[in-house]
Amino acid sequence: MFLIVGLGNPETQYAKTYHNLGFLAAGDVAEHLHAKFKKRECEASVAEGYIAGEKVIVARPLTYMNASGRAVKQLLRKYKLTERELAVIYDDFDLPKGHVRIRPSGSAGTHNGMRSVIAEIGSSDFARIRIGIHDDGGIPLMNYVLSEIRKEDYPLFTEACARAAQAAVAIAAGEKIDLVMTKYNNA
Repeated sequence: MFLIVGLGNPETQYAKTYHNLGFLAAGDVAEHLHAKFKKRECEASVAEGYIAGEKVIVARPLTYMNASGRAVKQLLRKYKLTERELAVIYDDFDLPKGHVRIRPSGSAGTHNGMRSVIAEIGSSDFARIRIGIHDDGGIPLMNYVLSEIRKEDYPLFTEACARAAQAAVAIAAGEKIDLVMTKYNNA
């Protein structure tokens, strides 16, 4: 069993914001697995699918970004999973716009949602799939991440979310993280 979590904010007003790229990529994962977000459990919207007969849980925390760790901790506990059976997809202002970067572990950087996940589960030893959103437009970070994705950027982020979803599926399928990084990380 494996858990893939896409970070974001649950209200419709945030649906097309930069901070919801994790939710959008989680939707792509669910679609790839022919799964639907039908259940609510552990403060998350959950879809269940299978890869080679193994169950994969895809989750979107409903706790809002800065408390995402609560839902992740509850899901890990409910399904008796370790952090090694977890991949988290999220936006990252420190990466160039549209770039995808996979890492087997690491810090939260400037991301409050990841800070919450690491604090709640007590580990940073889990796969993370980051989607770059960096912009030099001079907009304060909080305003920028909660602003709607610019129309001209939709194709870039649609492709980045699809790439992040493919990476998450590969990790859940047991592909070695080094190979996933080589295949899906942008240069």
